[in-house]
Amino acid sequence: MNVPNQRRRTLVLVLLAAVALLAVTVAGILSTDAAMVTDFSHRNLAPCPAHPFGTDWMGRDMLARTLAGLSLSIRIGILTAAVSAVVALVLGVAAATLGRRVDAVLSWLIDLVMGIPHILLVMLISLALGKGFTGVVAGVALSHWTSLARLLRGEVLQLREAPYVQVARKLGRSPLQVARDHLLPHLLPQFLTGLILLFPHAILHEASVTFLGFGLPAEQPAIGVILSESMSYLTTGKWWLSLFPGLALVGTVALFAVLGERLRRLLDPASIHQ
Repeated sequence: MNVPNQRRRTLVLVLLAAVALLAVTVAGILSTDAAMVTDFSHRNLAPCPAHPFGTDWMGRDMLARTLAGLSLSIRIGILTAAVSAVVALVLGVAAATLGRRVDAVLSWLIDLVMGIPHILLVMLISLALGKGFTGVVAGVALSHWTSLARLLRGEVLQLREAPYVQVARKLGRSPLQVARDHLLPHLLPQFLTGLILLFPHAILHEASVTFLGFGLPAEQPAIGVILSESMSYLTTGKWWLSLFPGLALVGTVALFAVLGERLRRLLDPASIHQ
């Protein structure tokens, strides 16, 4: 297969996934008010042309609630993934460039955080900060940086032995200047790929913590809230209350996974032959 055509196809898939996620985010923002409107004369309606995802026990349109919940999850995912990726970059570079003692302390911290299950750590941090939006964002952001930090640390350990880095040190460049001018440009592909791949983890953990009652408040149309509330109605045959929001969440996570994998291929020319 022609490599340029393969790269062009990969770029098209990345753009399509990004456009789809952007469309869901914008549609959800525009649907926030509609997701809160109640109409008890249309409650518990099965999927129909007027309400493709049906309505809930308060007559609220499930399509609007699902879009609003996905939009909120995507925005939280972007925020928390960005914070986690920046923390991973700073600590990963610091561990590999600031000496053995710093490396030992940060490596111990990475092992400590990785030794605690993500969902439990997110719940503990969220509870400590009073739950809600702030608690969820802090919990997810402070628990998802470890794998990327370890990866970046390994890359820096290899890069710092390169001849041009050794020459820069002998010329009197400070560790900060070496990291800024010679290490960070080479870490950009791994950083961007790791940033994208953090999104699905962040979204799923935010929804899981909210589902368990340790995240976003019940008055917000979040996916975790929607799925948690729907559990009480599954035994009465209201299957649409959980099916469509659950499928939408899985689809969103899958889009982020595709976006991250295809972006990795674009940033690594050698992988395009795979």
